[in-house]
Amino acid sequence: MNNFFVKHKNGLSAIIFLIILGGFFAYSKMQTSLFPEITFPKIKIIADAGQQPIDKMMITVTKPLENAIKKVQDLKTVRSTTSRGSCEISAFMDWKSDIDLSKTRIEEQINQIKNNLPPDTQISVEKMNPSILPVIGYAIEANGLSAIELKKIANYTIKPFLSQIDGVSEIRIIGGKEKEYWLSLDFTKMTALGITPDAITQVLSQTNFIKSNGYLSDYRYLYLTITDAQVDKKDELENLVIRNNGKGIVTLQDIAAVEIREAKEYIKVNANGKESILIAVLKQPNSNLIVLSEAMRDKLESLKKILPKNIKITPFYEQASFVNDAVKSVTDSLLIGLLLAIIVAVLFLKSVKASATILIIIPVTLGLTLIVLYLTGQTFNIMTLGAIAAALGLIIDDAIVVVEQIHRTHEEHPDEPTVSLLQKAIHYLFPAMVGSSISTIVIFIPFVLMSGVAGSYFKVLTDTMIITLVCSFFVTWLLLPVVYLLLSKKENNSETKKETEIHDVKTQTWVAYFIGKPIISISFCIVLVLSIFIILPNLETGFLPEMDEGSIILDYESPPGTSIEETDRMLKEVEKIIIKIPEVEAYSRRTGTQMGFFITEPNRGDYLIQLKKERSKTSNDIIDEIRQKVEATQPALRIDFGQVIGDMLGDLMSSVSPIEVKIFGDNQAELQKIAKKVNAIVEKVKGTADVFDGIVLAGPSINIVPNYSRLAQYGITPADLQFQLQTALEGNVIGNLLENERIIPIRLIYKNSEKRSLEDIKKLQLFLPNGQSIPISSLVAISAQKGVAEIERENLQMISVVTGRLDNRDLGSVMQDIQTKVKSNIHLPSGYYIEYAGAYKEQQQSFKELLMILIASSLLVFGVILFLFRDFRVALVILLISVLGIAGSYLLLFITQTPLNVGSYTGIIMIVGIISENAIFTFLQFRETFKLTRNVSESIIYSISTRLRPKLMTALGAIIALFPLAIGIGTGSELHQPLAIAVIGGFVIAMPLLLVVLPTLLCLVYKNEKHFTHFN
Repeated sequence: MNNFFVKHKNGLSAIIFLIILGGFFAYSKMQTSLFPEITFPKIKIIADAGQQPIDKMMITVTKPLENAIKKVQDLKTVRSTTSRGSCEISAFMDWKSDIDLSKTRIEEQINQIKNNLPPDTQISVEKMNPSILPVIGYAIEANGLSAIELKKIANYTIKPFLSQIDGVSEIRIIGGKEKEYWLSLDFTKMTALGITPDAITQVLSQTNFIKSNGYLSDYRYLYLTITDAQVDKKDELENLVIRNNGKGIVTLQDIAAVEIREAKEYIKVNANGKESILIAVLKQPNSNLIVLSEAMRDKLESLKKILPKNIKITPFYEQASFVNDAVKSVTDSLLIGLLLAIIVAVLFLKSVKASATILIIIPVTLGLTLIVLYLTGQTFNIMTLGAIAAALGLIIDDAIVVVEQIHRTHEEHPDEPTVSLLQKAIHYLFPAMVGSSISTIVIFIPFVLMSGVAGSYFKVLTDTMIITLVCSFFVTWLLLPVVYLLLSKKENNSETKKETEIHDVKTQTWVAYFIGKPIISISFCIVLVLSIFIILPNLETGFLPEMDEGSIILDYESPPGTSIEETDRMLKEVEKIIIKIPEVEAYSRRTGTQMGFFITEPNRGDYLIQLKKERSKTSNDIIDEIRQKVEATQPALRIDFGQVIGDMLGDLMSSVSPIEVKIFGDNQAELQKIAKKVNAIVEKVKGTADVFDGIVLAGPSINIVPNYSRLAQYGITPADLQFQLQTALEGNVIGNLLENERIIPIRLIYKNSEKRSLEDIKKLQLFLPNGQSIPISSLVAISAQKGVAEIERENLQMISVVTGRLDNRDLGSVMQDIQTKVKSNIHLPSGYYIEYAGAYKEQQQSFKELLMILIASSLLVFGVILFLFRDFRVALVILLISVLGIAGSYLLLFITQTPLNVGSYTGIIMIVGIISENAIFTFLQFRETFKLTRNVSESIIYSISTRLRPKLMTALGAIIALFPLAIGIGTGSELHQPLAIAVIGGFVIAMPLLLVVLPTLLCLVYKNEKHFTHFN
C-alpha cells in the first residue's frame, strides 16, 4: 500500500469521474414506481353458475373447486365466499412459490373436475398483483350524445387509440349503455293469430346465418359457394316471415315492434355527479408508471383532435401524481439532510479542504449506489429512496471518520507532506474501517428471515442499505484519499506555512471524573434497562406505517334487495355531502361494479374520492367528516372507508381491514349469532370504525314452482315455461345482428315488461303449443322468499368474519381491548373457536421475526468485534452498550407518540450496528494509545478526547441528515418517519453511552495487567 494513492491517482480520479457519469446514467434509466414490483402469493378464482341458490351452489360448485385447489403444491390457505349463482375463492400460496406455476397448477386441477360442475359454469382465474387495479382514471361526458353513442365511441375509438401506448395492459370501459334490438311482442295480436314465442325463435334460428355449401370448380377457377341468410338491417328484421299457411303471410312487424333500445344492465356509473363513462387504465407489471402517465397525457391531447368537440375527457385519479410527489418528497428530504450534514462538517473541521472532500465524496457514493441498484434491476421507489435517505447518516459517518483522521494527522504533523499523512491515516484506520463497516452491514443480513408483505417490502429496503454501505466503504477507503490529494495540490504550500504550529489533542478532564465514579455509568445503564421494560408495554403498536395518499375509497352497500334506482337515490344524497367538502377535488362512483376483481351485487359499489393537494386536513380527518355525515343522513347504507394504495395492499394480502375477528364453526345460524355479539363488542371499543358483522344477505327472490302433471297435460315442458317467463320479464336474446364490426343482440320481450309487479306475474298468460293461452296461476305455484346469507369458508371450514377499521388509535391497543372483552363476554359452544387475523396477525408474525432478527444481528455484531479484537470482554462491553442504545429509540418513539411498527423496529435494529461501529473506533484508539503509554486511564482519556470531535460530528451529522424524514414533511413521508425517529432516538442516547459508559466499562475490564496480552 506504500504510496498507492500517489501511484494510482490518475486511474482512481478517472474512476471517480466514471462513477459520477454512471450515476447520472443510472438515474435517467431507472424506473419510478411507488413500491417495488412484488408478486403477491394470492390467486383468485371466480365461478359464475347463473342464478343457482346458495346451498346448491355450495354443494355443486364451491366444495368441488375448494377440494381441487387444496391439492395444489405450496398452498397455505384457501378461503371462499359463496353467494347466489357465484363463488369467489382466494388461494394464498407460499411467498417463496412461483406464482405463475401455481396459477397453472390451479387451472389444471379445475380443468380435471370441470365436467362434474353444472353446465355453463364460467370460471376465471387471476393472480393478484398491483397491476389488476387502475393507475389512471378518466371520465367521459358528452352533451347531445346518447349513452349508446357515447359507449360506442369509447369502445371503438378511445379504447383502441389509448391501447397503443407502450406499457398499457388494458383500457377498461365502465358504464354507458350497449345497443340492443328489442322485438316487443304484442300479446293480443299473437293470441289472435295463434303464434307462440317459440315460433319466432325458430324462424330467427333458421334464417339469420351464413354457411358454406362447398366448393365449385368451373373452368380454371375454384369457387366457394356461400348461403348468406344474414339479417343486417332493421327493415330486414321487420319483414321476416313468421308464418305463411295459405291464409296469408304474417311478418314480424305484424306481431311485434322492432325497437332500438338500451341493454338492461344493473350498473350505474357517474363522475362528479354526472352520469358518465369511466376509463380505467391498467398498466403492465414492469412498465414505468411515470413514463406511462406522461405518454397517456400526450396521447389524450392527440385523441381530443379526432373526437367530436362536445366530448369532454377529465381525469379523476392519477396514481403517478402521488408517486411523483412521494418520490420527490423523499429525494428532497435526502438532499436537505445531506446539505445540513455538510454544514455540520464545515463547522467542526473549520477546513475548506476537509469539508470539500466530504461534499465531493458523498455524491460519488450515491452515484456508485445508483449504478449497483440499476444493475440489480431495482426501481426508484419509496423503499429504495427511503433506504438511501436513512443510510445517509452512515455514509456521512464513514466519510467524516476518514476525513477527520486525515485532518487530525495533518494537525498533529503539519510539516509532513500530504501523501505520507494520507498513507498513515488510512493505514491506521483500515482495521477499524473494515470492522465498523462489516458490523453495520451484518445487522441487515438476518432480514432474510422476514416473511409476508412486510418482509418483501422491507427486504428491498435492507438490501438497498447493504448496497449503499458496501459502496460507501469502497469509496471512503479507495477514492476519498484521492479527492483529498487532488484538493491538496493547490493549497499545499500556503497551508504548510499557515499550519506551522502543532495542534495537540485537547484533553477532556471530565472523562477522568466519570471513570473515577463508575457508579454513575452503572446507574445510567440500569435506568436505560428499566426504561425499556417500562416504556415497551406502553408503546403504541402498528403494522406497516400508513401514508396519507390524498385519495379515499368509500365502499358502500344498501340493504339486500334494494333496487338500483333506490340505491342511486341514496347515493345522490351522499354526493351532496361529498360536493360540500372543500378539500374534495373530484370523485367517481361505481354501483353494481367495483375497482378490482370481485363479485359485485347491484346494491354494492364504491367511490374514489380525489382530494386537493393543498389542504389543511389529513385524509383521515376528511374520512371522519364524511362518515359522520353519511351515517347521520343515510343510516340504511353500510359504509367502509380506506385509501387506494392501502386498500390495494389489503386486497392483495389476506384482508383489507386491519381488524378481523374470525369465528370458526359448523352451523351458519350459530356463527351469525356469535358474529352479531362480537360485532356489538367491537363497535363499543374506542378507536374502531366501519365495524361489520360479515353477514351479507342476497336480495329477496320470487320462487316459481311448476306443477309437472298440469304442464304435461297441456304439452308444455319446464324449459318452455321458463323461456316464456323470461320473455315476459327480462326478455331472451334469440340472435345477433352484425353492424359495423359489432354484434348487436336481438332480444325477444313483451311490451311494457319492465313495469311489471309481483301481482302482474300472477296474472300472466302462457302460450300452449297450439297458439292458445292459459293463465300461469293454473300451472305453477308462486311465492316470495327472503334473501339467504352468503357462506364464507376457510380451509374447508365454515367461518363468520367481523371486520373493522382503526379510527385515531393504534392497532395494538385496539386489538388488546377487543381480545379482553371478547374473552370475558363471548361463551363459545363446543367445536367453535375464535382467531384474530387481519393486520394484527401480520403484525404479530412480523414482530416475532423482527425479535429474532434483532437477536441474530446483535450476535453477528458480537462475532465481528470478537474476530476483530480477539477479546471476549471487549466484544461483550461493545454489545452491551449497543443493545442499551435501543432504550433511546423506545424513548423517542414514546415521546413523539410514534407506534412501534415494522419501520421503527428496523430503525431499532440499525442502532445496534451504528453504536458498535462508533465503539470500534474508540477501542482501536484506546488500544493503540495504550501500546505507547501503558496507562489505562490515560489511554482511555486520550482516546475519548481524540474521538470526541468525530463522534459529535457523526451523531449531529446523522441526526440532521435524518431530521427531514423524522418530521415527516411531504407526501408519503409517513412511511419512513418511524424508522428515522427510532434512529435519531438511538443516536441521542448513543452519545452518553459512547463518551461516558464505554470508557468506564473499559476501565473496569482492563484493571488487571494480564488482560492486555492480546494488545501486543
